[in-house]
Amino acid sequence: ARVVKKLHFSVHLCLYSTGSHDTMTYCLDKNSTISGNESKMVKFLNKCMPCIVHPIIMKWSTTQALTVTEQLEAGVRYLDFRIAHKANDPSMNLYFVHMVYTTVTVEDILWEVLRWLETHPQEVVILACRNFDGLTKKLHCHLIACIKEIFQCKLCPRNVSMRSFFPPLRMIYRTNLHPTMWKRELNLSVVPDELWDNSRDTTAIHSPEYLLYHFLIFVSEKFFVAGINLTENLRYILVHPFGSLKKMTLQSLPCLKIWIKQQYPGPKKQCINIIAGDFIGNGDFVKDVIELNTKI
Repeated sequence: ARVVKKLHFSVHLCLYSTGSHDTMTYCLDKNSTISGNESKMVKFLNKCMPCIVHPIIMKWSTTQALTVTEQLEAGVRYLDFRIAHKANDPSMNLYFVHMVYTTVTVEDILWEVLRWLETHPQEVVILACRNFDGLTKKLHCHLIACIKEIFQCKLCPRNVSMRSFFPPLRMIYRTNLHPTMWKRELNLSVVPDELWDNSRDTTAIHSPEYLLYHFLIFVSEKFFVAGINLTENLRYILVHPFGSLKKMTLQSLPCLKIWIKQQYPGPKKQCINIIAGDFIGNGDFVKDVIELNTKI
């Protein structure tokens, strides 16, 4: 399905589009070490009891089952890329990460996205690159060079630079890019009829990395990305030793479906433009999000 036929960057986006949260977790490496960004406790437990802890980590880190091409074919147009460099790796290879690293490199997936775009010339795909665990300035430059080399004239904006990834605070405020966090919490023990309230609280920005570590960002009061992924904590995992993120997500799909159908696309504060979720191949998630465009 052609979700977006033509995109004008000179006007505000009003359409609804579907995204996948933690896009690349379908290919997490079972033999991977724990990400250097994880807590010392997790690393210690995994070191002491790898046969028990590592499978649990895999169950609660995997958020997608479809490959990136399958996600694009299903209607996803927003890819959540969490990029990292493995500790003590002398190479320039970059991987995706969610507690553990992926089996594929970032460069391989960028080429895969390009191949899909070449067969779908009227489509637009948003690559949300973030995290950048373990990336030095040299590795950042390498990433940007790969993006420019692979996508070339398909890239928009075409003049990608370090500034594109780390906008200085003065530029954020001068251009009115005031990120606003939409605070949402879901009680996993008792799922309410209303998943989240509709209150938005403005949060002060203290560092350029702010934009990279928060998934829900409301930019210039015109464009909003909402992640409806459920997040477990350690207590929940301990109480549900035989559970998994997939099982938890599938059980919550009816409630998530109700919330999605209540949303409206557009540039106003109460509107959302992209909804990203887990296991997008299950249920009618993509269909429900795309159908919201009929409300325009």
